[in-house]
Amino acid sequence: MTTVNQTSQDVYSALGLTAPNGNASSRKSTLDQADFLRLMTEQLQHQDPLKPMDNSQMVAQMAQLSTVQGVTDLNNTVKGFQSAMASDQVLRGAALVGHDVLVPSEKMMLEKEGSASGTVAAPGAGFVTVDITDANGVKVKQLSVEAKASGEVAFEWDGTDANGNRMAPGTYTIAATHAATNGTETKLSTYVQAPVESVTVGSDGLYLNLKGLGTAPIDYVLRVS
Repeated sequence: MTTVNQTSQDVYSALGLTAPNGNASSRKSTLDQADFLRLMTEQLQHQDPLKPMDNSQMVAQMAQLSTVQGVTDLNNTVKGFQSAMASDQVLRGAALVGHDVLVPSEKMMLEKEGSASGTVAAPGAGFVTVDITDANGVKVKQLSVEAKASGEVAFEWDGTDANGNRMAPGTYTIAATHAATNGTETKLSTYVQAPVESVTVGSDGLYLNLKGLGTAPIDYVLRVS
């Protein structure tokens, strides 16, 4: 260790600089603009009088200096932009708490009272069938909604089974199929309405905590109501 410190002292002494304190708890790992100016000044002072630095070399080093400063300023700007975006996301998420959002999901939350609703995108005219199953995989209800044309088709479950009995509150699985007028069947993605209980700030963005459905990235939200 003594040899390494002595070598560092010799290098700084040759440049006419003061070596940093070897006992310092932290050291800079990169050069800033002030360091660059000091190094260039020392270089000019110790240049060979018979072979002085020409103008092109001076211009090149000045250009490097400007580049270093520009990169530093750009990094500071990007960091500020990231911080502002993170704060904006938190505010956006907080504003959604207490509201219902439409998100892609294969599950639906049924409350003690009321109904549960969702939507699908029909590829054309025909009928949309939505099968609802409980936690044991038993189908409790089948909904059928007419699609007059391609586009969004909403569906709503009143919370009762095929016999009209009210089902227990909880999370149910849904699966939708579109039957075209020519008999062709297509499986559809389902989107459900879910209340936002809280928000979570993750390392890769903001997540909404949806009642009965878990978490979903804020980018998944298609509609707020």
